[in-house]
Amino acid sequence: MKRTLFAAVAALLFMSVVPAMAQDMRSAYKQAQQEREAEEAKAREIEERILNDRDALLAEVQRLEGEMSALESRLSSTEHYIEVTEAKRADLEEQWESSELDFQEISGNVRMAARDLESILTQSQLTAFDPQRVDLASRLLDSGYFPDIDDISSMAGIILDEIRQSGQVAIRDAEIINRSGDKETVPVLVLGRFTAAYDAPGENGFLDYSTDGRRFVALSKLPGGGLGKDLDAYLAGQIDQVPVDMSLGNALRQIVYKTDLMEQIRAGGPLVYPIAVLAVVALLIILYKLVDLSMVGRGTEKFMSRIQDHVFNGEWNEVEGVLARERGHSPITKVIREGMKVRDEDRETQESVLQEAILAQLPRVERGLSILAVLGSVAPLLGLLGTVTGMIETFRVITLYGTGDPKLMSGGISEALVTTELGLAVAIPIMLMHTLLNRRSDRIVGKMEEKAVQLTNILQIQRKEPLKAMQAEG
Repeated sequence: MKRTLFAAVAALLFMSVVPAMAQDMRSAYKQAQQEREAEEAKAREIEERILNDRDALLAEVQRLEGEMSALESRLSSTEHYIEVTEAKRADLEEQWESSELDFQEISGNVRMAARDLESILTQSQLTAFDPQRVDLASRLLDSGYFPDIDDISSMAGIILDEIRQSGQVAIRDAEIINRSGDKETVPVLVLGRFTAAYDAPGENGFLDYSTDGRRFVALSKLPGGGLGKDLDAYLAGQIDQVPVDMSLGNALRQIVYKTDLMEQIRAGGPLVYPIAVLAVVALLIILYKLVDLSMVGRGTEKFMSRIQDHVFNGEWNEVEGVLARERGHSPITKVIREGMKVRDEDRETQESVLQEAILAQLPRVERGLSILAVLGSVAPLLGLLGTVTGMIETFRVITLYGTGDPKLMSGGISEALVTTELGLAVAIPIMLMHTLLNRRSDRIVGKMEEKAVQLTNILQIQRKEPLKAMQAEG
């Protein structure tokens, strides 16, 4: 029952809904038909536009293909041009490399000549009259500068001018730095590139060329002796010869650095004075010994000849008179006196007495020689001590100030060298004179021994003569 009722209700509902759905379907169909027609119209419009664009694109493609063909032709021509140009470039590079080597060789030779010229002009005193000529050679040495033919011609002209002036003697006005340190314009005598001298009021002197300031500087000391006289006479026109320093001023600079004896002594420090005292003492001893030994050996042969004559004749009073008249206290006289005291003794006693007398006179003959030997040994030791103290001072200066300025070390080095020099200069002549005086004293001692033996023989001969006479009478 229920099922039947449900089916009836469903049928009623379906019958009421179907007409409405059919009406909606017709409306939807019409709308879809209209939209289709609109889309088809739109599609035809687009198709027509596409067809129009296709024709334009085909025309554009044809145009672009023509341009591409032209570009390909130009590309081919350009590539051929590039190949030709590369070949030319390679040929030009090869030519440039060859030319560049020649240019570099020429430039190098010119630079070498410019460097040599700069050195010559910098050291030449003639540059003081034209300082700007060095700038040409210096400019050619600048990095990246290539000299041209004008530069080379200028260099040749400067070199020829330097050669020409090097052989000339001239007097030219120039500004110098005088000995007081002030600038002064005076006549300058130029002897080529070797020597320069100035003629100032009241003094004449030599000049030193300063490479730093490119100017002349007067030497701090005036030339003395014949050198100064010759320069004054030449500048006065009295002689035609003048001193020339072929070392470009190095020899003339020694005038400034030349020191006298007192300056050397002061440079040697305090130990120089003990060495000087030793020298004076040694000199006095040497003079004393030379005079003393010459007095001892003088007149010995005549003295012994008179003694021999009187002894042979037995004239003893005359012998005593000769001994009394002999002045001084000669060692040989004293030995003879001692021998005469034992003239009546036997030979052995006489020889002993004479030998003892000779030994007694040895200190008299050799007096001062030992002191001289000591002085000769001490002098170099003092010089060595001065060397040690000078080196200590030098190392002290090095510790304080370093080695940047050699002038700071010159004091200690001067003390070290001067004391050694003076010590050796004193010791060498002392040792030579000691050897000479020692040889002289040895000769005197030998002469005393000779005369002692000679006296002994004479006394023995004189003693035997009376005995023979007594035996003959008996």
